[in-house]
Amino acid sequence: MTAEKENIKKRLLELEAEITETKKRLPAHSVKPRVMMDLLELEDERDDLLAQLSEEV
Repeated sequence: MTAEKENIKKRLLELEAEITETKKRLPAHSVKPRVMMDLLELEDERDDLLAQLSEEV
């Protein structure tokens, strides 16, 4: 496994933890735009990394 692939997998684990933490910050009502933007950015980065991994296979 290449070092780049290992780095992507490591970052994916970090992103999953960050996404989980960000979701915990979401209130049941009146979601703050900044928190939602943070979540969407994290999920976009995760999706990009997953796409990179699938391209290498």
